[in-house]
Amino acid sequence: MPSSLKSLTILLVDDNQHMRAIAAAILQSAGCRNIVEVGGGSAGLEAMRERPCDLAIVDFNMFPMDGVEFTRLVRNSTDSANPYLPIIMMTGHSEKSRVVEARDAGVTEFVVKPITAKAVIDRINAVIFRPRPFIKTEDYFGPDRRRTHSGRYSGPKRRADDVKDEATPSAGPRPEIRTRFRDRSAPGMRRPTAGSACGPRTSRPGVRAPGLR
Repeated sequence: MPSSLKSLTILLVDDNQHMRAIAAAILQSAGCRNIVEVGGGSAGLEAMRERPCDLAIVDFNMFPMDGVEFTRLVRNSTDSANPYLPIIMMTGHSEKSRVVEARDAGVTEFVVKPITAKAVIDRINAVIFRPRPFIKTEDYFGPDRRRTHSGRYSGPKRRADDVKDEATPSAGPRPEIRTRFRDRSAPGMRRPTAGSACGPRTSRPGVRAPGLR
């Protein structure tokens, strides 16, 4: 049993009990043991106040509070327990409009249903080893929405999200958790290589979800 995965506390938010059980079983098979399961967005926010979590895996379609609204409240609410919490969104929709809506709410990574152990581990791997810096603008707070940055451009920065809040850290689990992963990667958890990227997948291998670059 991978000791590093055992150290993670994962908040699992889904109002569908059957799908939540499937996701929990996948996490357990990967070695995760500290899984906090809740049946909705409001319960997820309350669970965050009761105990520190290293990341959240949240379903897009929930009622009455969906995954997008949950993410907005985590990022922007004045009483949020952790605005920097990495949030992995589960969704059965890969339409560009849905992806952009969730991205603009502050979602960190996506995993498209039907979820697999490899896809989930890839996303956990991404938020641990490749956390993106947080961006604070007038209308957005969350992980940098750009997946690639060209170092060749030297002109003026005109995009609103070029303005970074220097006081905000990268999204990721607690520092002691990240150190354990860095010192000893768990089986099945690959270390990042130069130039590697872990973008969201669609149900077809090798196809990136639209709207994310």
